[in-house]
Amino acid sequence: MAIAVLVLINAVFLTVIITDSVADSRSKRLAIENVCSVLNDNGIAVDADDVGEYAALRAMKTTRVFESEEAVARRLLGDVETTGQGAIYRYENAGAGYAEFSSAGVFEVRIEPGVILSGGDARKVADDLLRDMLIDASDIAVLSAPGRDTVTVLCTYKAASIFNCAIEFAFEGGSLTAVTGRYLTGIEAVEDGHVLSSPGTALLAFLSAVRKGDVECAKIESVEAGFQHHESNPYGEGEISPAWLIVADTGRYILDDATGEILSRQMAE
Repeated sequence: MAIAVLVLINAVFLTVIITDSVADSRSKRLAIENVCSVLNDNGIAVDADDVGEYAALRAMKTTRVFESEEAVARRLLGDVETTGQGAIYRYENAGAGYAEFSSAGVFEVRIEPGVILSGGDARKVADDLLRDMLIDASDIAVLSAPGRDTVTVLCTYKAASIFNCAIEFAFEGGSLTAVTGRYLTGIEAVEDGHVLSSPGTALLAFLSAVRKGDVECAKIESVEAGFQHHESNPYGEGEISPAWLIVADTGRYILDDATGEILSRQMAE
């Protein structure tokens, strides 16, 4: 039985590879449906309609742009004094707060109450600030509690999510008091960067992980193409590489497109 399954998986892999070389959406759709059939036959419920559209994403180089970091600090705090120490740069306004940026785009901004008011609409304030800071983002989530609102967004590049680059806006007592997360200030094209394959490849890699016992899963709810950020040194250089977000009944899994490796997992509560 195991041999038969492996033969079938290899046959579907061949279909996926052939389909990737043909710009025919109908053939691609058929390949995805075939892969979904393989997963369904192996006890993982998934529908081809739950597999999102995907573009030819390519691995990109990331760099640190200090001017962009300072611009973010000035938008949130006004005029700031800058101090740099190795990979950490701090921007401070004695009456408004401070912003601190470190490697891999990680940053923290602390803002004094009353400097930026929510006006009863934390989401709109976060949207306006993102626009002013020239940060593209999606998947906005708002959590509200008495006296506190939290707005979380996922950064994007050319409309594709960067799965491990999120920003959180924290409001307390009607004021924005903190902005934290990861923001990539410089993204550049590179020659011969890895190009996204297909969702079929990701699904088969996920099936392999389930069969090995690395993952437990009975149902896949969605499949989304995007990027994952990788840091190569402490000074902000690295890359964003094509990846897949698979949302299943047991959690959220990020798969590397080039290797099929599960890069991260967030288990369902």
